[in-house]
Amino acid sequence: MENSVGVFTGESRLSWSRTVPRELVHRRSAAEVLLTDVRPGRRKDVFDAAASWPRSHPTFPRDGADLHSPLIVIETMRQLGIYLPLCHYAVPPESRLLITDLFFRIDPATEPRATSNSTDVTCRARVTDVRNGADGTVDGLRMEISFRAGSRTFAQAGGGARFLSPERYAAIRGAGATALPPAPTGPCDRPDIGRMGVADPRDVMIAVDGGAVRLRPADPRHPFFFDHPSDHVPGMVLLEAARQAGALASGGRCARPTAGRLKALSFAEFAPAARVLAVPHHRTCGFRVLQGGRYVAYGALEYR
Repeated sequence: MENSVGVFTGESRLSWSRTVPRELVHRRSAAEVLLTDVRPGRRKDVFDAAASWPRSHPTFPRDGADLHSPLIVIETMRQLGIYLPLCHYAVPPESRLLITDLFFRIDPATEPRATSNSTDVTCRARVTDVRNGADGTVDGLRMEISFRAGSRTFAQAGGGARFLSPERYAAIRGAGATALPPAPTGPCDRPDIGRMGVADPRDVMIAVDGGAVRLRPADPRHPFFFDHPSDHVPGMVLLEAARQAGALASGGRCARPTAGRLKALSFAEFAPAARVLAVPHHRTCGFRVLQGGRYVAYGALEYR
């Protein structure tokens, strides 16, 4: 896989000994923090980072015998997308950070295998398209990351983000800014977890309602997906719901994507439950998230 953000340099300075402070990646649980070190590179827009991927994790079960879940790539990117703006771009800690779009691509031939220990991953992040608001503070940027284990680059990911002050966020959200996730749902038509590549029924994000696949998390207090309160459906939940809907629509054939992209058009609310439309086609699966008569997100996943 080509490393589009340059050759890794200086990673010998990085440490995998302990995680970064959890508040700098918007996690309440220290167990959910993957980043262990982040340092500026030789260019002002480039950063080297270390991440530790656990061998066993309740949210990131290994796929098959010895592969990490693709979700762990996205979560590492998400944490970097919070840490860098807060620590290196003077984004105020009270700001609301919103994902506008994301992509990822994993090379199955070079991705690391899970061993008896955690996997040490080196990241090279390049920040571009930095935008400033009227008050001079950074209110948006884009980022692209290359992932390496040992001497082999095995994945790329990236996307865009916006940063809003609490006042600006409240003005945009209106009444939605005070909404909370719904209580756990009662009995409903949950798909078989064996067809969706999840380890536990609490990891299920969808339900079938009158033939339509709906975004209905089985556990709105899930320790990873809902680690901290949110007044809208997080982007990671949308992506995982789309992945599960694709696995369901393909009879379990499309369960572990090696590439994908997501575009968020607007906030996805917890109610009414959004509909997740997934259409598998050969080695791809297009998806759209429909709510209130309009699409709030769309994208595609690819498989080997």
